Amino acid sequence: MAEAAATAVPEEEAPPPSKRNVLLILSIIVVLVLAGGGGAAFYFMKAKPAPTAKKDHKKEEVHKGPALYVSLDPPFVVNFEASQNVRFLQITVQVMTRDTATQTLIKENDPVLRNNLLMLFGNQKYETVSTREGKEELRKQALDVVRKAVADEGGKPDLVEAVLFTSLVMQ
Repeated sequence: MAEAAATAVPEEEAPPPSKRNVLLILSIIVVLVLAGGGGAAFYFMKAKPAPTAKKDHKKEEVHKGPALYVSLDPPFVVNFEASQNVRFLQITVQVMTRDTATQTLIKENDPVLRNNLLMLFGNQKYETVSTREGKEELRKQALDVVRKAVADEGGKPDLVEAVLFTSLVMQ
């Protein structure tokens, strides 16, 4: 028993913690706090997408549905002058959207759309419409006319994606 008592170190005689151990523990705590702060900053900065990203995301959601076409029947027939000759232009038009409310709005406002498109088509020159570039420019102008009419009736003009000429005859 004398040996057991001799080998046991009383609690009062335990060596004090060294400076090295204290510095090691403090540095580990500092590293953990910094890593936690960096992780939190990364999480909160990534959680809020930029406003432009939200707009693009909403646009993608709108365009995911199937294309809906509204045919503006009967075909448009207008006459216009070309070098002293009277010419006729016949165009069959379809409007493309992916929104059913916009599709309904277009159908309900067919007379307004037809009037505005007839005015546009009647003011064309033969030399312009006879080229591919001229037809494409006319199609873009027709899209602007349809979008304006939709906006005037309280719809969202951006939901009108395209105006398509499914038939175009000049004589």
